[in-house]
Amino acid sequence: MDLRKLKTLIDLVAESDIAELEVTEGESKVRIVKSGGVMPNQVMMMPPQAPTHYAPAGAPVAAPVAAPAAAAPAAAEPTGHVVKSPMVGTFYRASAPGNPAFVEVGATVKEGDTLCIIEAMKLLNEIDADKSGTITQILVENGQPVEFGQPLFVIG
Repeated sequence: MDLRKLKTLIDLVAESDIAELEVTEGESKVRIVKSGGVMPNQVMMMPPQAPTHYAPAGAPVAAPVAAPAAAAPAAAEPTGHVVKSPMVGTFYRASAPGNPAFVEVGATVKEGDTLCIIEAMKLLNEIDADKSGTITQILVENGQPVEFGQPLFVIG
């Protein structure tokens, strides 16, 4: 992204009520956050990210205590491609209260179809299918908080 575009985006954030702006262009990602104090806008250039797998440190020690009961159902659940949350936020199945859900169990989806919305810091982020197939499971309830890397859907 060239510096003129970056300067324009910074000015846009500074002159508006927008608190945060994230723009992806090709493999580049820019996030501009308006600070509440005396500090100027913060600009962070993020390197392209490969898919990451969440593995908490110390899990082998904690696993024998609480995980045996939880691990058996978890191992039985994903019999297909698992779509995981790319962020922390609140999970919503529809675009607005009272609207139909984006997908239901048994729905056929194509890569790029919207599956849900995750609200993070008052921004609504559409989560798209990264694989075509049929929704076999929805693992999160509407309005439930989700963590980074938490399984949301299973696509068969």
